Amino acid sequence: MSGSAKDSGKESGKKVQKSEEEWREELDDEAYRILRKKGTEPAFSGKLWDNKEEGLYSCAGCGEPLFSSDCKFDSGTGWPSFDAPVQENAVATEDDRSLMMHRTEALCSRCGSHLGHVFHDGPPQTTGLRYCINSASLKFKKAGVGGE
Repeated sequence: MSGSAKDSGKESGKKVQKSEEEWREELDDEAYRILRKKGTEPAFSGKLWDNKEEGLYSCAGCGEPLFSSDCKFDSGTGWPSFDAPVQENAVATEDDRSLMMHRTEALCSRCGSHLGHVFHDGPPQTTGLRYCINSASLKFKKAGVGGE
């Protein structure tokens, strides 16, 4: 499948646990590199960084709803940026001390896939947070399509 996993067949919110072999079979090379190996796509290269359509952004690994277009903003960084997840517990965070930096990693709380990072330089009039997310970590469903 192009950049996304097959539907896991599990209820939304239930933890998804798969072997690396299963992830490898379900994700294309780029999605696997980013979601499972904590990679990053080059800035301004992902298909969703400048998407302005209304809809819902879900995890490309398991389909869990993560972000609404209502919380998306143009950060100028070249990655999709959001000031908050669709639900408080949709995105988990962990300390990331890779690349000689200290950052906060954003993960899908349902399947543990790497999404990107969270920074404290988002819009001050909202949360002040910037969830900087890889396009390959997301599936977009346009509002009004498929029951939205």
